Amino acid sequence: MSARKLQVEAIEQGTVIDHIPAGMGFRILQFFQLTNTQHRVTVGLNLKTHDGSSKDLIKLEGIELTREQSNQLALFAETATINVIRDYQVVDKFRVELPDAIEGVLACPNHNCISHEATVSTHFKVKPGDVLRLKCHYCEKEFRSQWFSEIN
Repeated sequence: MSARKLQVEAIEQGTVIDHIPAGMGFRILQFFQLTNTQHRVTVGLNLKTHDGSSKDLIKLEGIELTREQSNQLALFAETATINVIRDYQVVDKFRVELPDAIEGVLACPNHNCISHEATVSTHFKVKPGDVLRLKCHYCEKEFRSQWFSEIN
């Protein structure tokens, strides 16, 4: 019988973002401004999995992500799973899914786009494929997800 141990402390209430590809944890933290909170955020980087590969993990104490918020993570971590925790128990668990569109979160990489000047909420259509692309509703330009370095 193999001994199991927790590599990262359990949380009482909040959200666990699990199965993040190794190396993407910091990008998710920065991109979604998860470091700009008064809540406790626990990060595990390059944690070993049961098959010997590595993953990142983020625990958000006191923050419960909605499915819509969680699905935006699929832009960076399509394999991520979300665990909603209450009283130290998993009450909901689901895999993130690419949304059809992303609104009001990302800033368009095209600096000539009207979304930078107007007081409009940004809007991108998600175009899945071998290379994930996002198409801006306003300037109609397409970008790979790695082009996005700013949130709105």
